[in-house]
Amino acid sequence: MKSDKTKKIGLFQLIMLTLGSLIGSGWLFGSWEATSVAGPAAIISWVIGGLVIAAIAYNYIELGAMFPEAGGMSRYAQYSHGPLLGFIASWSNWMSLITLIPIEAVAAVQYMSSWPWAWANWTKQFFSNGEITTTGLFLVFGFMLVFTLINFWSVTLLTRFTNFISLFKIGVPAITVIMLALSSFHPENYGHSLHEFMPYGSAPIFSATATAGIIFSFNAFQTVINMGSEIKNTKKNIGRGIFLSLLISGIIYVLIQSAYIMAIDPATIAQHGWHGINFNSPFADLAILLGIHWLSVLLYLDAFVSPVGTGVSFAASTGRVLFAMESNKHVPKYLGKLSSRFYMPRAAMLTNLGISMIMVSVFRSWSTLATVICASTLIAYLTGPVTAAAFRHTAPNFKRPVKLKMLSFMAPVAFVLASLAIYWSMWPTTIEVIMVILLGLPIYFYYEYKAKNSDTWKAFKSALWLIVYLIFISLISYAGSHEFNGAGWISYPWDFVVIIGVSLIFYYWGVKSAQIFPDYYQAKKLNDTVKE
Repeated sequence: MKSDKTKKIGLFQLIMLTLGSLIGSGWLFGSWEATSVAGPAAIISWVIGGLVIAAIAYNYIELGAMFPEAGGMSRYAQYSHGPLLGFIASWSNWMSLITLIPIEAVAAVQYMSSWPWAWANWTKQFFSNGEITTTGLFLVFGFMLVFTLINFWSVTLLTRFTNFISLFKIGVPAITVIMLALSSFHPENYGHSLHEFMPYGSAPIFSATATAGIIFSFNAFQTVINMGSEIKNTKKNIGRGIFLSLLISGIIYVLIQSAYIMAIDPATIAQHGWHGINFNSPFADLAILLGIHWLSVLLYLDAFVSPVGTGVSFAASTGRVLFAMESNKHVPKYLGKLSSRFYMPRAAMLTNLGISMIMVSVFRSWSTLATVICASTLIAYLTGPVTAAAFRHTAPNFKRPVKLKMLSFMAPVAFVLASLAIYWSMWPTTIEVIMVILLGLPIYFYYEYKAKNSDTWKAFKSALWLIVYLIFISLISYAGSHEFNGAGWISYPWDFVVIIGVSLIFYYWGVKSAQIFPDYYQAKKLNDTVKE
């Protein structure tokens, strides 16, 4: 989407745009969900989740600088391994992104449904029994439409909007942390022994990263990659943008989690346990219990602002991903069209809006949507380390404005961590997400048949490692330990050992499976435009 009319964005705008994506509904619900799963040890879950995403993002810094293009994360696997692997990766990533748009709208409506004022009793009909009601669903649709329309009028409007929103989204969590610490400070909630710190054992620390929306909360680093050629000085700003955005958001999330843990009345914990603490609007409800009513009003306001900021950013990012998928020639051509005036992929954005509406009509709870996003995103991310390492062998002479010194170590580590995190999503979510991803294959083969491609079998062999891997991770999820909802054939933590060992085999198989396809030469042409 590069043209003379496209205004490039600098580092500050890039960080603000990324933070606008990162700090969304995750902070509003994640701390409560995580402590319900892991107790005070949830603080470790946030660190683990951040490290998993940081390890994965590390590999994409080199790829993003090599191939600066809009929606780039949907193209890298195709450049290195051909059209089938590229399709699976981009389809998985796209499935997660179209789920991100409704989850932010759901968060806004759920907070709205618990407004405590007498005049707002009518909002309670929007949420019931942990799910958005049919009436609330129409309001969710309205939010999603707003997210899309803001993106219709150029990158300039988008960045001006998100700069303001991001500053607000950083400020409110900071104020919340300070006020909770001043009003209710109980460090003893962390416990006086390892058992009190980890009341449910060590396994929930890992499962919380996937099921409590923690990895979901860090997922938006890809906003930097997908902006691609719209970034000034890609050589420096891609890496800086990812690192600073993850660092800032990580610090904020850990502080928020700690403030939440220490703000709960110890008597409440003694009576109900961490599992039994139930909130509809966690931080706003907590502020009301502590008598900080002005903070609850601010939090209800932020419950609009944070999800809207994230929803707007991902409506932009998701439109670019679907736009990039069209260039792979496995989705309809109209999805690759740009508006003549603003050079935005409007057809792709409207398609995403329609499918997102279907997704939220089926999955109406925040936690379910967050787990689906986590698993599908991580499956897409599996190809990043493999692609980065494969290009070191198949394209040693490509320009690398950023050549990562630790790639040979970090790539397999990132692949293993992503594999573990998929497993942490727990059965049957793992198989459900994998089945949704595999449902995209008939679309791929339809367009392959229509194009009468001669290298279909070659592409299948190049992608076979990932197809077999998806079968493996499904089986290990079913057979794994009871702690991750498996059948218990492999006990914890030996299930981790099996996943680590077998995942390394798949990683090296994937690297060796790279072959030269016509897309490789497109990558070479794009790479020739890069300045080292």
